Amino acid sequence: MSNPSQKEPFRLDGKAAIVTGGGSGIGRAIVHRFAASGAAVHILDVDPKAADGVVQEVAAAKGIASSSSCDVTDQGNVKATVERVLRERRIDILVNNAGISHVGTLETTTEQDFDRILQVNVKGFYNCMQSMIAHMKGNGGGVILNMASIAGSAGLADRFAYSVSKGAVLAMTYSVARDYLEHNIRCNCISPARVHTPFVDGYLRRNYPGKEEEVFAKLAASQPIGRMAEPEEVASLALFLCSSEASFITGVDYPLDGGFVNLRG
Repeated sequence: MSNPSQKEPFRLDGKAAIVTGGGSGIGRAIVHRFAASGAAVHILDVDPKAADGVVQEVAAAKGIASSSSCDVTDQGNVKATVERVLRERRIDILVNNAGISHVGTLETTTEQDFDRILQVNVKGFYNCMQSMIAHMKGNGGGVILNMASIAGSAGLADRFAYSVSKGAVLAMTYSVARDYLEHNIRCNCISPARVHTPFVDGYLRRNYPGKEEEVFAKLAASQPIGRMAEPEEVASLALFLCSSEASFITGVDYPLDGGFVNLRG
């Protein structure tokens, strides 16, 4: 039997978090989960309309959320936005989630595509972490969670630039975790396999018109567990890693892949 006096696990009461790319997909799910668990969440998103929509959803659910329009590739924009947020409240958690994808091999990836992917998926994470790290040091600690991908550690077909960027996210995670141990700053990452988000639906509509269901089923079956992950499942792991129950965990990459890496046969 449970002890009624036992504290509910994985709560973020009294904590505040910044979630980049919180206007849709995985980011939106993380915002909702964190807010439902007691955190005040501030969304940074290049799409202010989408971010405002999530803020309204959280408010309707009696949670606390706010948002700022922010281009994570622009260091000046990131620094100014973060400074504005920090004037209003202490931030305990940074979730680097904003990212873009790309389909292509080494030969078919243009220089423009390569630069664009690195600007968002690598420099964007760097900009946000650099803007937050002094604040966390000054407050005696914090948590950084980076959204990576199994593409960063497993060979995926036609994902050259995307894989490069997510491999860099792994390296940044390990480096930051090592460098800031003495400052009580934990840094981990999650590496999902395919997650069913609006991006997936849009990709199928653009590239496989009339065959969306067929191709979706094929992509879902590529995970040994037989389906794609849901954004809420990624959010659940994010909540754990940012909670006090995970206080002994840092410098770790968590695959959330339905058996994709180890069980393919």
